[in-house]
Amino acid sequence: MQKTSSVVFTLLALFGFSVTKAQTYFTKTEVGLSLGCSQYFGDLNDSYGFKTISGAYGIYARRHINPYISVKLVANYTHVSYDDKFNSDLYSKQRNLNFQSNIFEVAFQSEFNFFSFITGDKEHRITPYLTGGIGGFYYNPYTVFKGQEYDLRPLGTEGQNVGYKSRKYTNFAPCFPLGVGVKFWLKGGVNMTIEVADRLTLTDYMDDVSTTYVGANKFLVTTNSPGYALQDRSVELNSTNPLGRKDKQRGNTASSDQYMMAMVTMSWHFKTYKCPTDMAWLIKTY
Repeated sequence: MQKTSSVVFTLLALFGFSVTKAQTYFTKTEVGLSLGCSQYFGDLNDSYGFKTISGAYGIYARRHINPYISVKLVANYTHVSYDDKFNSDLYSKQRNLNFQSNIFEVAFQSEFNFFSFITGDKEHRITPYLTGGIGGFYYNPYTVFKGQEYDLRPLGTEGQNVGYKSRKYTNFAPCFPLGVGVKFWLKGGVNMTIEVADRLTLTDYMDDVSTTYVGANKFLVTTNSPGYALQDRSVELNSTNPLGRKDKQRGNTASSDQYMMAMVTMSWHFKTYKCPTDMAWLIKTY
């Protein structure tokens, strides 16, 4: 009887040890999906209108340094556009320019929590935060003219191909996300975030508009030339008094273009069976 009791006790001890060893915990790393919207601001939208809001989508990986500081790597896609017909001032309406562009963005951001945030801990469930970072994005402004789509950069609408080389631009530019958000956990290891961040950029050609007209004669190979037609589209509204005279203002060089993204994210922590070394961050699942 004593021998049997010893065997049972040993089996129970081993079982308990196995359960303890199999106990799962959350790591400091999480991955997530983002869904939201975006709006462009720039030479065609210098009054910060919200007339062309588009969908935005992304993925990210976040690493919690401590309960107050996190860093994350994000990859986002969105579509931006604007049209002078949405502007209220008469000069912009007569200018009659428009553009569209796909945006592919990769950025590294830091987050600074106002309060301690620990997933799974009921006393540290929610916090607002500030975010800032640096990244880069691909853009390619285009427009539709007479039912056909034209990439604007190769056309050199501000004289880039006829001697104004300082106005040349590439399809890539740096961006600097800057914004605010709030994060909270739904259950242990599952977090939700709402974030609004403006992307300041170092390009003024996201919309293919920045400086002055160079004059229609620079493009006049034929009046059917896309470059000739698209450098001054005021002709479509008033052919007798077009805006596109040499050195007349076409855009505004005082500030660069930017785009804002508002995102709702859902993220999941990785699990680990390793015994935690920092109980404040490897929260045990039950």
